[in-house]
Amino acid sequence: MSILVASLLCLAPCSCKAQKVDNSTVKTLDLGRYLGTWYEIARFDHSFERGLSYAKAQYSINSDGTVLVNNSGIKNGKYKMSTGKAKITDTAGLLRVSFFWPFYSDYRVMMLSDDYNYALVGSGSSKYLWILSRTPKVPADVLQQILNVATERGYDTSKLIWVDQ
Repeated sequence: MSILVASLLCLAPCSCKAQKVDNSTVKTLDLGRYLGTWYEIARFDHSFERGLSYAKAQYSINSDGTVLVNNSGIKNGKYKMSTGKAKITDTAGLLRVSFFWPFYSDYRVMMLSDDYNYALVGSGSSKYLWILSRTPKVPADVLQQILNVATERGYDTSKLIWVDQ
């Protein structure tokens, strides 16, 4: 083994160290109540939504029982839309979402208000986090409760990008 390869293998665990978070899902999810329009209030930065404002997602049921996902927003003054689908899993609050078949990612509903008006959504890693609402604005006290939950779960909420709505 070359010295370069050995050095890289020694460094790999340090450079790939992921933030530990609790991304467990809600105990129950009534998918029928979850369907509909959700506005993106805040998110962690990632390439596929970078620069997107007025972001929202619309969920509905496809004829095959999967969930149709329509994401939209404004980027550089132009309307953008992406369509995907989500598969339902045996775990409440966990969907498998794909925008680029055949690749699927976890969509984890980690917190959901009793009235299904606010949600905290994550993924299988600590890299993704979204705050969603049924309305474009969230009352300050509700937003603080959501931020508290995210912080308690180990997420660095200072990394959130606040989305223009």
